[in-house]
Amino acid sequence: MNRYLYVFFLFVLGACGTKAKPADDAATGTDSVDARTPVTVATVEKGGLDDYIELNAVSAFLQKSYVKAITNGYLESADVYPGKFVDKGQPLFTLQTKESRGIGNAIEKLDTSLHFSGVTTIRAGQRGYITQLNHQPGDYVQDGEQLAVISDRSSFVFLLDLPYELRPSVLNKKTVELDLPDGTKLTGEIGPTMPTVDSASQTQNVVIRVPNAGAIPENLIAKVKILKSQKGGDVQSVPKSAVLTDETESNFWVMRLIDSVTAVKIPVKKGIETTDRVEILQPVFAPGDKILVTGNYGLPDTAKVKVEN
Repeated sequence: MNRYLYVFFLFVLGACGTKAKPADDAATGTDSVDARTPVTVATVEKGGLDDYIELNAVSAFLQKSYVKAITNGYLESADVYPGKFVDKGQPLFTLQTKESRGIGNAIEKLDTSLHFSGVTTIRAGQRGYITQLNHQPGDYVQDGEQLAVISDRSSFVFLLDLPYELRPSVLNKKTVELDLPDGTKLTGEIGPTMPTVDSASQTQNVVIRVPNAGAIPENLIAKVKILKSQKGGDVQSVPKSAVLTDETESNFWVMRLIDSVTAVKIPVKKGIETTDRVEILQPVFAPGDKILVTGNYGLPDTAKVKVEN
């Protein structure tokens, strides 16, 4: 009998010890794990939404003047260098003919009043920048040989690579804004279109003139924003990071917060997209609905979350 009582007391003590353990763990916090996913949220906004497309425009000089030798001879001097700005009629080169170099001194000895030099001056035919220099002083050149190239400053434009299907979005405008790589913004005037289309890309060059553009180099790429579509009024939209999709990009959804710790999956139908927002056609969200924008990727249909500021 005493042996049975002893076993009974051991069982009671063991049960008491087992019940006390969770209380000890709760006090120390060793088993308390927060399984909620940290997220940030944003509200659904309503208002106008503009859809822009960004295209490239390359700076170019449409007209170039070729400075050429007017006779056979030797270049004595060249007051030019690549990048130099010259005015129309400005002296660029002096050229001494081959004959004058050979017999010039002999003629002066016969008659000093002749002052025969055989040196001619070659001047700029138009105003612009020296973009190519082909010869230096001392070079022998032949009649008609190219000496330099002047890019006409008044012919400076940007050439916009316009996809042919976007012609109505551009050609009915008068001006566009160009963003240069250094952050400079210029207002350009839409000009004529080139009469050819690139067979591979199906793009057409559109001339954009920029009055008072300053010293902009050739072949500089600028960004041009073109308004593709515009929606005003009560358009609901969410940040682009809030919209999730599957591998085939055929189904879209957002994670909406239904209480302070629970988010649920809501299938949506998209409208137009901008650089940072997406229009939601369906469903219609209530004012103040909160949508997950970070931490939403990979969450199940219903998930426990922890909203962070």
